[in-house]
Amino acid sequence: MKWNLFSKKTSDDESLDQKALDDDLHASDKKGRPTPKRRDSENARLHPLAPKDRKAQRKAATQRRRERENAEYDAMRTGDLRHMPKAEQLPWRIYIRDYIDARFNLGEYFMIVIVVLLLAAFATTYFAPQLSLVILILMYVYFFAIIVDSFLMWRKLKKKLIEKFGERSVAKGMRSGYYAWSRALQVRSWRLPKPRTKKHGEWPK
Repeated sequence: MKWNLFSKKTSDDESLDQKALDDDLHASDKKGRPTPKRRDSENARLHPLAPKDRKAQRKAATQRRRERENAEYDAMRTGDLRHMPKAEQLPWRIYIRDYIDARFNLGEYFMIVIVVLLLAAFATTYFAPQLSLVILILMYVYFFAIIVDSFLMWRKLKKKLIEKFGERSVAKGMRSGYYAWSRALQVRSWRLPKPRTKKHGEWPK
């Protein structure tokens, strides 16, 4: 008599498969639709990353950016530090502004002086060429004086920034230096953010 060693195992497996199939059919009958696969369920839960209307989203984003920029501009014009751009709220930038505003800079009237000298040079070219040459020489002397004054200003200011705020205040590619120079070349009443004091001489602590 021969025994089939795998007959019992095969029979059990077939029973389990039949039971699983019956369960699926029962669940399908109960819900009225086939049981979805796991992959299909995961795909159904996924939402598209791209918006349906990109043009509308870009327009809304542009509008929000303009509103934020307008609010920041108003804050700089009125001196509202809390609503200024984050960069303008840095403590060493506040110190730089107060220091430059307290100091009388030779380049403070740079734009006005240059425009006046150029107009004078052009006007005297036809009537007194020698005088126009003198005006141009004065303009170059003024340029040189601004460079020297700005160099001395930044040398002293940089030392104060390091003492008060550490190396980080002057470490990012001379951004603080450029910030100080650009503010020193502006007319005091035109500067943004607006100076916190009404006149020169009130130095930051």
